[in-house]
Amino acid sequence: MSNGPPDGAPATVSDFRLDKYEVTVGRFRQFVAAWNGGWTPPAGSGKHTHLNGGRGLVGSGEAGAYEPGWVASDGAYVAPTASNLECGGSFSTWTPSAGDSENMPINCVNWWESYAFCIWDEGFLPSEAEADYAAVGGGEQREYPWGDTDPGTMNQYAIYGCYYPSGSGTCTGLENIAPVGTAAIGAGLWGQLDLTGNVWPWTLDWLAAYAEPCIDCADLTTSPYRTHGGADFHDPTSYLVSSAQHAGNPPQYRDTVLGFRCARSP
Repeated sequence: MSNGPPDGAPATVSDFRLDKYEVTVGRFRQFVAAWNGGWTPPAGSGKHTHLNGGRGLVGSGEAGAYEPGWVASDGAYVAPTASNLECGGSFSTWTPSAGDSENMPINCVNWWESYAFCIWDEGFLPSEAEADYAAVGGGEQREYPWGDTDPGTMNQYAIYGCYYPSGSGTCTGLENIAPVGTAAIGAGLWGQLDLTGNVWPWTLDWLAAYAEPCIDCADLTTSPYRTHGGADFHDPTSYLVSSAQHAGNPPQYRDTVLGFRCARSP
């Protein structure tokens, strides 16, 4: 994992809609069926088409660059098989058939699978700036998505520190990951839940510092890492604050702490 831009990097974000919940196992199961049935994203799909006359986000620091959208060769990296989606053994939320984990956040997904899902679901993967904007409450610049109240250890605000479900502080397996929305009073300014904690959400950008100014921008220059934000179910309190919301991993990376949510045009 690598760190991203520093806290306080300025960005301007136009209106968009962000899903209330992280993508669940049950929703992802429908996508897997579609993918296995032959569905693939159309070339160029997945862009923020409500911006810049359909061209999408501007490339950070890249004159004249806009989102490329889905590229046919991206499909080679989408492989939502049982073995891949069970990358973490007892911490994996995926099950071969529908069961008790359908409302859990899907984990062990790579970046391309997150991107493809959001296209299939008629949305797009949010940029890092968009995800950060929601997490800090826009201009309110909140310490945590819900405000400045200490999250405590009772799982009301966020799922973190291995405190779910019993407050023990020790992680033992799947039981330490909560169904989406469990931390019900930890909602952000616009109602989204689990903006920090439970699983880290993949975001669109390659990992780099924002351009200044960043106006509806994303970093589109290939690098070793794609961005993700938030904290996960076993991270300490210090990872929950807005200043810790920038990190990345290789896009092929799979881990039980990585999931995603989608965004949509306003």
